[in-house]
Amino acid sequence: MKNKATRREFIKTTGIAGVATIAGANISIASPSQILPKPITIAEVNSNFEREPLIRPFGFKGGYMTEIWQTVNYLKSSSGEHQIGLCTQNVLWSDAKVFASHSESGGNALMFALTERALQIMKGQSFTTPVDLLDNILPEVYAYGQKITSNPHLRKTFALNALVGTDNAAWLLYAKENGFKTFDEMIPKAYRLALSNHHSKAAAIPLMAYSIPINEIQAAVEQGYFFMKIKIGQPGTQEEMLEKDKARLSAIHQAIGNVRTPHTKDGKLPYYFDANGRYEKKETLLRLIDHAKKIGAFDQIAIIEEPFAEELEFSVSDIPVRLAADESAHTDVDAIKRIEMGYKAIALKAIAKTLSMTMKIAQVAHERNIPCFCADLTINPILVEWNKNVAGRLNSFPGMGNLGLIESNGHQNYKNWETMMSYHPRKDGAWVRATKGVYELNEEFYRTGGGIFDPMPHYEEMFAVKK
Repeated sequence: MKNKATRREFIKTTGIAGVATIAGANISIASPSQILPKPITIAEVNSNFEREPLIRPFGFKGGYMTEIWQTVNYLKSSSGEHQIGLCTQNVLWSDAKVFASHSESGGNALMFALTERALQIMKGQSFTTPVDLLDNILPEVYAYGQKITSNPHLRKTFALNALVGTDNAAWLLYAKENGFKTFDEMIPKAYRLALSNHHSKAAAIPLMAYSIPINEIQAAVEQGYFFMKIKIGQPGTQEEMLEKDKARLSAIHQAIGNVRTPHTKDGKLPYYFDANGRYEKKETLLRLIDHAKKIGAFDQIAIIEEPFAEELEFSVSDIPVRLAADESAHTDVDAIKRIEMGYKAIALKAIAKTLSMTMKIAQVAHERNIPCFCADLTINPILVEWNKNVAGRLNSFPGMGNLGLIESNGHQNYKNWETMMSYHPRKDGAWVRATKGVYELNEEFYRTGGGIFDPMPHYEEMFAVKK
């Protein structure tokens, strides 16, 4: 039919959804993302990496990192299109046992080997959406990870972290092949309800490790930061840990407890504590919460993240603060399990568990009215934009104003952060750097995806043919 041909041409040239008057008739116009995507065959693959040193050893989970590998993944389709995806490796976060069992470089090499194996599996495969591709390759990649680490209990996040760059490259190839120009168009229909907002602002969440002095936390508040991630679960026995955490909470509350912010509904600063699974019993955590009540800090605790080790599977419904699952919510199935245990928030990591898996986790959380926010992995500046694209589209977190939440601590930890920033294709964008503790997510950010669709010359050069 003529109208059908005209409609296809209209979509191809404008990408506009809605109703248009064509040849005197009202016709519903589907956006490109509503058209059935075409199969894509991966014809060529490649990979490389850079080692980025840290300003100082970064300690958590009983270990210390001194550098972070940035892996770069290349996918080329049978049609000749190619795309590059980035990944920030974090062996200590994804599986502390692997980190402890090898040298720092050895652990990174194992994760990179997993990425390389994934690329070889993907070569010659066809996929319709990157979510389907991840579902197809994850079991084999995970099994390979168990084999090369000699760890039958390897955490799934180790495999997912290794797949972030391949997954991002697949998403960009998927967008290119199907003519999707924005992140919104790229989201499959099944996951759009969980990612339906366009917040104009996102809170930038810095990380305050054990050793960060109180005056630096005060300085961050004076700069405008109002939602900070503070490490608890300090070294020592359970009793020593609890006493240190109580003292830390008291000192923080005394220093910033009376500061006010326009970004929360009650005007108070929210406290976000991350225990990294250090608490062994509920009773110990409840004693910390009782201390918070005693000093008047209880009402300001917005989140306690991963207080218990993943293997401690018991109901937390009786704990009177919002507990968030992070590492333990490897997949959408794991997230549902944590929600059923009483966890009331999910820390999403599109930059550590793949965008594909994150969409699935975000959707099951949305269906159960569980709020989400975006956590960091000390990632590079371009991956921060991938995280912002998710954070800006989530529902507002309870108690907050109309804004997203995104942890970002790379600027605090990388020795060469400004050099890495120079690789960002839109490094001068108004949304790139936080201002007074907030990322300004303007119209250009949403139109361009923050720059994730743009070419990245620094990384392209890694795969240029040398003559």
